[in-house]
Amino acid sequence: MNKKQNYYFQTDLILLLLGFAIISFVSIYSAQQLEQYDTNFLIQQMFFYAVGVGLIAAVQFLDLEQLYKTSLYIYIAGVLLLAFLPISPEFVAREINGAKSWYTLIPGLTLQPAEFVKISTILFLAAVISRHKEKYERSTLKTDLQLLFKLILYAAIPVVLIMLQPDFGTAMVYLFIAGVLIILSGINWRIIFLLILSGVAIIGAVFLIVIEFPGFAEETLGIKPYQIDRVMTWFDPSQQTADANFQFERSQMALGSGQLFGKGIGSVEVNYPEAHTDFIFSVIGESFGFVGTAFVVLLYFMFLYKLVTLGLNIYKHSPFGAYFCFGFLSLMLVHIFQNIGMTIGIMPITGIPLLLLSYGGSSVMSTMLGVAVIYRVAVEETIQNDYLFK
Repeated sequence: MNKKQNYYFQTDLILLLLGFAIISFVSIYSAQQLEQYDTNFLIQQMFFYAVGVGLIAAVQFLDLEQLYKTSLYIYIAGVLLLAFLPISPEFVAREINGAKSWYTLIPGLTLQPAEFVKISTILFLAAVISRHKEKYERSTLKTDLQLLFKLILYAAIPVVLIMLQPDFGTAMVYLFIAGVLIILSGINWRIIFLLILSGVAIIGAVFLIVIEFPGFAEETLGIKPYQIDRVMTWFDPSQQTADANFQFERSQMALGSGQLFGKGIGSVEVNYPEAHTDFIFSVIGESFGFVGTAFVVLLYFMFLYKLVTLGLNIYKHSPFGAYFCFGFLSLMLVHIFQNIGMTIGIMPITGIPLLLLSYGGSSVMSTMLGVAVIYRVAVEETIQNDYLFK
């Protein structure tokens, strides 16, 4: 194997992705044994992963400089996809569960643009920070405020469009990503502190209104009744109806029934909606017990650690690549914490999937697209190290 081939063989990333794929396939197979589904989601998930591998291979034909230069156009394309959703005819974008969030490509195959725009937004925000630092080598209060304004503006555009669908949970993911990149962008800590304080105050106020004045939250803030129920169930499960508590209780029952080593592949017994998507972690807990869930958490930790080290190592060569790593890290982190948190009861229930494990074409393929850029960063970091030590 020649050196060029060595550059493109990133063993650690390949093994991590292989681990996620195997766990996803086995878990979805187990979820299908509940006999509440007619579709073979396992075959579809394998297809989505195969497309994702193709995306990883395709992105390797581009270098980070090309991605940096085209990031604005990729971002604009993503925003336009979101903007056309509300005005698209029913046969192009059908309303599902009260939200108009998917394009219908062909009957039975849909595309959720918000998932892909996460990657394009991270790509563009990373480019904005990198370009700003090139222009202003020494930061001042004025330049920091300029950068802050740009980051908030570019993050707010997709957030507003997603809120119109409406999809509150996904919008919060965007805000978290933007917040992490703002903190890591080198903006003066005093500005960051005031921003965090304001954000905590706003989030606290929204939760207070939802809990104490649910009618006002629904009529004035536009928060849906089911979203209010989810927050109320999370805040005080004992005061909610059996219907509102159903998913929460069944999820905990599935996790607890797995005990230490689980019931085995295909032996799940606890039945609940969305087992193969939002609650895949509960399926893992029932099938493989505490040991299985601990292994999943360890696998995610290893992936997050790889993103941190890769970002730090590539920073001198490509700040753009580094900030993309940190942005993608924040995306993975918020999905992991929120999804696992809701299955064990420490977070309110949302429709946020467990990335790389939950079933879903848009979720899997968009995440693999992000991994494709990460893989390219790893390739270029390997090349730089090779040149450095020649």
